[in-house]
Amino acid sequence: MKNTKSFRTDRSRNAQGGDRRPAAKPARGKAPLRDEEKPRFGDKPKFGDKPRFGEKPKFGAKPKFGDKSKPAFRKPDFKKPSGKPAPEQREAFVAAPNSVLIWGLHAARAAWLNPKRRITRAWLTEAGKKSFEATQNEAHEELLKRPDAKITDRDALDKMTPSNSVHQGIIIETTALPEPTLHDIIGKDTPPDLILMLDQVTDPHNVGAILRSAAAFGAGAIVMTERNAPTTTGVLAKSASGALEVTPMIHVVNLARAIDDLREAGYWCVGLAEEGEKNLAQLDMSGRTVIILGAEGDGLRHLTRQKCDELARLPTGGAIGSLNVSNAAAVALYEVRRQSKV
Repeated sequence: MKNTKSFRTDRSRNAQGGDRRPAAKPARGKAPLRDEEKPRFGDKPKFGDKPRFGEKPKFGAKPKFGDKSKPAFRKPDFKKPSGKPAPEQREAFVAAPNSVLIWGLHAARAAWLNPKRRITRAWLTEAGKKSFEATQNEAHEELLKRPDAKITDRDALDKMTPSNSVHQGIIIETTALPEPTLHDIIGKDTPPDLILMLDQVTDPHNVGAILRSAAAFGAGAIVMTERNAPTTTGVLAKSASGALEVTPMIHVVNLARAIDDLREAGYWCVGLAEEGEKNLAQLDMSGRTVIILGAEGDGLRHLTRQKCDELARLPTGGAIGSLNVSNAAAVALYEVRRQSKV
């Protein structure tokens, strides 16, 4: 029998009991990392460095190809605007609470000389000071308490008023006049024989012009609705040209109810409408009369027409069959005054 040696030796361990397996070789071309080179938790690679073994690459902007240096931070280049500077914007002037600005010679003069007005401030240009000097002297003679006016330039007044306003170098700030009620007017011992009523006329220029005509023909008041009607503004006062101080404006909640109150007080209510069966001159308006005008385009509302005692038209015969509401008011007021003097 052939003597054979047994090769069943434990190759996994050496004589000292250690591991006989060879140590792991490093990757080809790369040296093993030393302890001080191993990445630590929280460390981030520097910008531009290549990530080492075991590190995660940093995502972000990459440097340009061939440029290994760190790109320097560049401040934004703010260029100065070229060309002419932008024009100065108009800053709206805000009046004091419960106050209104009034401008123009006639409107400001009437308010300045009205003892019921409380004037808080005034601004004048050099030209406005000359034209307003007589008004100031007259107020001084009547012992009216008025503030000293501030002398300024026209540009400053332009910023205080709406665009294209003709202030004539005069602006005053005043509190609103106390507004009477309809019963205050018709409940007098001698109530006015002529009253105007506006059914949703919203343009302040038209209302101001109607106020001026009403003052010229002696109307006792102008009645309008609280809604869809202009308030007392500088535009309205300028268009009224001082009439705001002599003709009271009355705002009511319900126009139809106001017509009923006027009829009970003995007023004959006449509405102007193109479909009226009679001309205005054919009506007898020698007694207490109310002339009611509607807005341009829509005219009188349906309920307002029903409440009127009579609907009348103006005797127009030209190519245009209607007038501006302020012009129609002037014609109607003239006709009422013509009849009362006959």
